[in-house]
Amino acid sequence: MPAERQIFFPFLFRMHKALMWAALLLLAGYLLVFLFYAANLIQFPFDYDQGEGFELVDTLLFSQGRWPWQNVEAYPFYSSNYPPLFHLLAVPFAWLFGPSYAYGRLLGTLATLIAAGAIAIAVRRDGGPGLLAPVSGLAFIASNTIYHIGPLNRQHMSMVMFETLALVVLANLGSIRDSRQRRKVFWTGLVLILAAGYTKQLALATALAAMVFLFIQRPLRGLQFAAAIALIGGGIFLMLTFATEGQWWLQTISANVNRYDPQQALGLLQQWFELHGFLVVPALLYLLYELYVDRLSIYSVWLVSALVIGLLSGKWGAGDSYFSTAIAATCILAGVGSSRLLAWLSERRNLRAAPGLLLIPLLYLGYSKSVLHLPTHSPPFDSIAALLEIRPNAPNGFYDSARSRAGDFPPGYADIGHLTSSEDLRAGEELVAIVRAVDGPVLSEDGSFALLAGKDEDTNPTQLLNLANNGLYRGDALLQMLREQAFGLIILRAGFFPGTVLQAIDENYGPDQVISMNGFDYRLYRPRPAQAK
Repeated sequence: MPAERQIFFPFLFRMHKALMWAALLLLAGYLLVFLFYAANLIQFPFDYDQGEGFELVDTLLFSQGRWPWQNVEAYPFYSSNYPPLFHLLAVPFAWLFGPSYAYGRLLGTLATLIAAGAIAIAVRRDGGPGLLAPVSGLAFIASNTIYHIGPLNRQHMSMVMFETLALVVLANLGSIRDSRQRRKVFWTGLVLILAAGYTKQLALATALAAMVFLFIQRPLRGLQFAAAIALIGGGIFLMLTFATEGQWWLQTISANVNRYDPQQALGLLQQWFELHGFLVVPALLYLLYELYVDRLSIYSVWLVSALVIGLLSGKWGAGDSYFSTAIAATCILAGVGSSRLLAWLSERRNLRAAPGLLLIPLLYLGYSKSVLHLPTHSPPFDSIAALLEIRPNAPNGFYDSARSRAGDFPPGYADIGHLTSSEDLRAGEELVAIVRAVDGPVLSEDGSFALLAGKDEDTNPTQLLNLANNGLYRGDALLQMLREQAFGLIILRAGFFPGTVLQAIDENYGPDQVISMNGFDYRLYRPRPAQAK
């Protein structure tokens, strides 16, 4: 046994470290891909993901001192279905630079990096020193889901950032003895939870996870947290409801009760597990260990609540982004559990530790292969793609392992992540020029063309559809404008307007041309001649 410890274990541990360094380098490569993608999007002045334009309109309205939650029955038929914080953070940039996607995409990129840093801090603090802390943070960024939504002008990653920061702050609240420091941590965590909730409504599950965890620790503290959240969060909610004459409630709550497709939710759940299973399994095993052997951490409670949110991905308008919070919780739990297992194995220093010491880095190496996504035509990644014989399966020379071998993916998965090209840029410029040349308003499913052409942004089609599906939208004024052909041009991409609006468009407007940009076809319609209607 002594000889075994003196000779074999040091060799075994060196193998472990070598494999961990290999995993770290591979995951760092995904960070480079992420930053390359973010830089590409920040420079692209047009819509990339559906809905980015309406996030920008929200920001511009706030910058003008106006509410984005408006009456959709009156021109310009615009309203938002999201809370305000992400857009308020972007307001100073809007004052300085006007309408641009660049600053919103920059904020999304920074939020993703901060969330990854918080994950690394959590693993280092609760798991111990070593490579698992940076590996866990990089594993978050390497996720296909986090990669493709991180740099968007969307509020989701800002919500995940605030959620992660809040739980990292609250995780060790019970071990703080100084009462003043404990109050400071308590209120910091509470403010971060509120910030997450007023960035996107899905953060409610994280607020509940924090309350449950604090209640388990000390029932009185959990009740105090719940009361503070209710009073402060509820006060802000009531203020917004009264200030907008009820539109805040209608647009952010009532309009979001959408139909649910269990098959979509199950498909996205299966995809989430297939992509992240190398980390999900150890995370769940560590959760069970805490439940039966140790004590539940806030991250275990968080993962359970985050998976409930993931199952809501079956709602119309939802998608794989609903698993983002679960991915953050998984990376922390897998990292902390692996760190503690590594420390336990290192103490024993015998041959029986061999499987565990090698299994930990192999899990992260397996994860690195599972989440493979790579531009295949852009240097320096084209050389890597050629070396690994990776062929694109997505637009603009991009490979995404989330697609099956047939190139398919579950309903709700965001078909993005590819880089924009010079052809996309020229197509966007052509669309803006066409919109600018039109007399009168233009009805467009995407927001950038009208904004960059100096015209009003008319409607938010997905929000109109949300409201119509819940019986909360008539659309008389918009339908009348379509019958009168008041819009000089209509641009459709996915047909997300309510059925009555699409029917009125078909009756009063005829197809003119199709312009492809960013992998999507933009269909342009002009008013029909009177005799052709």
